[in-house]
Amino acid sequence: MHLLGALLRMLYSRPVAMGDAMTPSRSGLDANDPGFGVYVHWPFCAQKCPYCDFNSHVRFGGWDEDRFLSAYLRELDDARQRTGPRIVNSIFFGGGTPSLMKPSTTAAILDRIAALWSVGSDAEITLEANPGSVEAGRFRGYRDAGVNRVSMGFQALNDEALKKLGRIHTVAEGRAALDVARSTFARFSFDLIYARPGQTPDAWRSELSDALDMAGDHLSLYQLTIEPDTPYAALQAAGKLIVPDEDAALALYEITQELTHARGYGAYEISNHARPGQESRHNLLYWRYGEYAGVGPGAHGRLMTCDGRVATIAEKHPETWAGQVEAKGHGLIDITSLSATEQGDEMLLMGLRLSEGVNLARLAALGSVRPSLQTVSELEALGLLQSISTGNAPPHAIRATPKGRFVLNAVVAKLSESFVPLEGIASGSVATSQPTSPLPQHALSTPA
Repeated sequence: MHLLGALLRMLYSRPVAMGDAMTPSRSGLDANDPGFGVYVHWPFCAQKCPYCDFNSHVRFGGWDEDRFLSAYLRELDDARQRTGPRIVNSIFFGGGTPSLMKPSTTAAILDRIAALWSVGSDAEITLEANPGSVEAGRFRGYRDAGVNRVSMGFQALNDEALKKLGRIHTVAEGRAALDVARSTFARFSFDLIYARPGQTPDAWRSELSDALDMAGDHLSLYQLTIEPDTPYAALQAAGKLIVPDEDAALALYEITQELTHARGYGAYEISNHARPGQESRHNLLYWRYGEYAGVGPGAHGRLMTCDGRVATIAEKHPETWAGQVEAKGHGLIDITSLSATEQGDEMLLMGLRLSEGVNLARLAALGSVRPSLQTVSELEALGLLQSISTGNAPPHAIRATPKGRFVLNAVVAKLSESFVPLEGIASGSVATSQPTSPLPQHALSTPA
């Protein structure tokens, strides 16, 4: 189960409360055909934020972009050998701060992807940007390279909060950057962090209202989490950083859901809100447990190969990664074949983040398992899970309730414990099994 644990760490590195919208997504491919994507990790930032535990690095002397471009292209070639032909439905440049990348670098990477795989005519191509590194000419360069969507890291609409978060832009610069994005791209999104130290419900209501006035059709709202081995963790341990307690965080969460719902933004995934049809296709590819090639320092991937589904992890340190690519053709440090059970665990962990939930037939096809009827019933009785069915037919999907999303780690663990092999399942129904250990009471009241 080490892979499940690793995924829990990765996916909940910025956990947030999820809204109560239960409308299935209408974007792109459906849950039974998640598609194939490419994730490109750009590791460099102008400054490391004190709350961030992502794989990001500061190089005050700059970096050798030509060298890194050559490494990206070689690792893409290697990924194509592993996957064979695919149709690319989404491409995502994440980081780090990809908007520090030259548009010509972005163009070369996109050209290589198009040369290696077929890129869908309606593929979503997203680039993350920080407001402090935005200027109109550069954004036009990204658009001309093929980028058709940007995701901007605002994090706050308050200058004092931005300084405390270690951000290098001001609110005015953020608004100006958003104007550039709006005039350049048909689709854009931005992030905010709430439950910040000292944040009151009235202050968050005002800030989120302003954000919704500025927003396009998508935004991400993260609840601040103190991650180990970050400056914020050290400050908290020293008693110098106090975040809102559980009750205060819940009040902020309720405001988040109230305001986004009133403006027509459904919480289609734990941290993401969108108008119908404007969900991030790359996000959906992850949560629907699709395939994606991970390229760049620290990138993760999930690929179907001739040996079955594999998990890939690349070397984190940028220069070490580049050296390994130069020596071996790729920067991967771990390639693990996933068993059917591990695939079932991962799909469950991913899918319960979505308001549409987990399709039980696809879970059975991938993992050769289904959760026990008894455990599903227990979680439903606790108000943590909901079965989805049509008419009198057996349930075809399960999804976490708003209450269940607060304790999603515990819900996932409970369902995973109850998995029954397909040979133990009566046709057309969710299997029963021996009782599993009850959820601890603290898991029912603590955010995931």
